[in-house]
Amino acid sequence: MNGMISNHIANRDIAGQARPLRLGFLGVGWIGLNRMRALTQSGVAEAVAIADPSPQMIKEAKTISPEARHVASLGDLLTENLDGVVIATPSANHALQSIQTLEAGMAVFCQKPLGRTAAEVRAVVSAARAADRLLGVDLSYRHTRAMQAIRTIAQSGELGKIFSVDVTFHNAYGPDKAWFYDRSLSGGGCVIDLGVHLIDLVLWILNFPGIIDVSSRLMREGEVLTSPSDAVEDYALATLELEGGTTVRLACSWRLQAGRDAVIEAQLFGTNGGCAFKNVEGSFYDFTAERYRGTQRETLVEPPDDWGGRAAIGWARRLHRNSGFDPECESSIGVAEAIERIYGI
Repeated sequence: MNGMISNHIANRDIAGQARPLRLGFLGVGWIGLNRMRALTQSGVAEAVAIADPSPQMIKEAKTISPEARHVASLGDLLTENLDGVVIATPSANHALQSIQTLEAGMAVFCQKPLGRTAAEVRAVVSAARAADRLLGVDLSYRHTRAMQAIRTIAQSGELGKIFSVDVTFHNAYGPDKAWFYDRSLSGGGCVIDLGVHLIDLVLWILNFPGIIDVSSRLMREGEVLTSPSDAVEDYALATLELEGGTTVRLACSWRLQAGRDAVIEAQLFGTNGGCAFKNVEGSFYDFTAERYRGTQRETLVEPPDDWGGRAAIGWARRLHRNSGFDPECESSIGVAEAIERIYGI
């Protein structure tokens, strides 16, 4: 197959030294450019080829990687001698583009959501397993120092039995692309856009327990959506009951009049204490981690923290070590199934 890398030994030069990964970038909007910059500046990868329909985005990408070739399509990318492809295109394309790349023998790092439905996500994971290629998903909040601290505390057992988790993501602006508001293209509204991060974080922190029950309430412009509906929700509340006795309360929205740019929080309460991950003064980028003991509060982590590209860099470093299938990507299936249950599917 064109561009196929047989194993991780190909990521070393003749002297046995690790060489920068050769990556293609499919979609170089704001997120794609950010990930390209992070990967190339880290020294772990180089941008070999770029595909995007926007001449302006290609021009901006060239300021980051002037030597990268501009190609017309994913098909053209897949004729290059690449180790992997970074996909940052609209959600409707993620599953098919990931599968095509994996079947061409290249690793994939894809923006969330990996698919619009659980069936699409399963198909991508199956393709990665069949091709024995590394599949990564850009679940970037896992890689903040504040969230890493929260997970360490939760998994240490020092909180006792964690019986309640509250997670929130309110974006006061909402998406500026029309496709986000078309369910056939996006797969849903604020739940699949923002809630995907919240659900992933809760399940990841708690080592992916099963979900026993889900209830939800979805709204659009202040009106409750009835199921089925072609409209996408701009406000959502959900309760998830997990194996082990933890209750999760989730809230997310677009364009909520919250008095700030964003509210992004995760609070965990256990029999021996609590902890929290919170954004600072409405920021999308700055986070703190706090530890609660009764009425006392201790700050564990404060900004600054340059975390945006860490998920991509972590995927690239794993790819250097071994390009083969990593079962960690299977966690995206459980997240997608939870989203479908919130949607009542």
